[in-house]
Amino acid sequence: MKIHLIRFICLATMMGAGHSAPIRLQSSEADGQDQVERRPNILFCIADDWGWPHAGALGDSVVQTPAFDRLAREGVLFPHAYVSSPSCTPSRNAILTGQWHWRLKEGANLWSILAPETNVYPKLLGAAGYHVGHWRKSWGPGRLKGWDGHPAGPNYKKGFKEFLEARPEGAPFCFWLGASDPHRPYQLGSGAESGLVCEEIDLFPFFPDCEEVRGDVADYYFEVGRFDQDVARAIALLEKSGELDNTLIVMTGDHGMPFPRCKGNVYDSGARVPLAVRWGDRVKGGQVLEDFVSLTDLAPSFLSAAGLEIPSSMTGNDLLARLQGGDKASRSFVLIGRERHTQAQEKPSSGGYPVRALRNREFLYVRNYEPDRWPAGTPYHERAYMKNGWLGDCDNGPTKLVIAARAPKDPVYWESYRLCFAKRPGEELYDLKADPHQLVNLAANPEYSEVKTKLAAQLVAELKASGDPREIGGAQAFDEYPYFGGVPKFPGAEAIKAYR
Repeated sequence: MKIHLIRFICLATMMGAGHSAPIRLQSSEADGQDQVERRPNILFCIADDWGWPHAGALGDSVVQTPAFDRLAREGVLFPHAYVSSPSCTPSRNAILTGQWHWRLKEGANLWSILAPETNVYPKLLGAAGYHVGHWRKSWGPGRLKGWDGHPAGPNYKKGFKEFLEARPEGAPFCFWLGASDPHRPYQLGSGAESGLVCEEIDLFPFFPDCEEVRGDVADYYFEVGRFDQDVARAIALLEKSGELDNTLIVMTGDHGMPFPRCKGNVYDSGARVPLAVRWGDRVKGGQVLEDFVSLTDLAPSFLSAAGLEIPSSMTGNDLLARLQGGDKASRSFVLIGRERHTQAQEKPSSGGYPVRALRNREFLYVRNYEPDRWPAGTPYHERAYMKNGWLGDCDNGPTKLVIAARAPKDPVYWESYRLCFAKRPGEELYDLKADPHQLVNLAANPEYSEVKTKLAAQLVAELKASGDPREIGGAQAFDEYPYFGGVPKFPGAEAIKAYR
């Protein structure tokens, strides 16, 4: 029997009752009889620095992600999912609020704050009777000022099992399953020791192909697999409790891997993430939807699934109809951007490297607002705004070190260094059919001038419509907001020399 969801929550629940209120489902048949179905649970699983395409379901044959692959097999795989910003705090702020990060003032930066009056989906669900909580990394990093509780709900330090045991009888739940995996640092050699075959890893083409890089990526894969195991255990708990098919499960990452030209960059290697969604028989399994999805779409979709109104402040799209068989694609393009990641520039600048981008099927267009600044931070640690900061928008690790160490004398490594760390022009344009990894900038090519002009105008129009200070004024504030974090430090000449 075909049923249609009426977004209705009973008054008792809206007043904060602890037990689950039903969603009323209206039959389309002539008898007009109503059915009652429980509101869905929501399990949101997000890794820290896990990017595309590092999952079995996305074609990676080395990394081990059986839980993600199961969700994709029994639900929906979105191969074109993108974060709002390839930086932890703004990416997570965008997920929580359902808004582009540039609308969130201080919240557009790493190691910042989020205004306590901001609508976040866990708080809205909690006010509607949901049992809400999180485990490990959720919002942040940053400082919470003025919040009554945590934006993602109370912290259950022992994890999902403890959260379920604390659940009021009959209440639907919303849980944020976070992790520090696969964020650096890694245990050197952990990937190879676990049985991953380094020689079979498909490296991004801007990485030099050497033993140090392959081992580094294997160590990253090891931690991706460890996060996947956490999700597998959560799924097992849902199966044991009989709640699996009434739980909307989403699994993703907050941005790309913590490697050069990945995390902190608006290319696919930095802003594109794995995304799989499972929801019992409410979402047909085995679907691969090629729609562009922004992770800003998750918050409105969660509220919609729970039968709640979506606040007007949320700019993300409700994916529910598309998940349940709707024909209309949610997006034909996606927007990406970044503000200050770390304070990685040279004295006296405390600013970041502001970027906006528009990505569609055929092209990636990038606008670098301050091309005189360093995209990954200054390579001259003696000049750094933060003491001893070195390429501070890129995490330290073997791949970064080996590129920096060998670039002066090896043209292969120098090309990697140029792509990862050198200054960039004000505009970038990539033909994705010919150049899927976005390595050859065509912005100055006369043959692409018409395409560039069109995409630049479209980007500006979209940013203005969204209220982006970069286009409507006030962007200087992004560089002036307080920063509460550190910066990757120069490891010393001997450490560099060890990789030559």
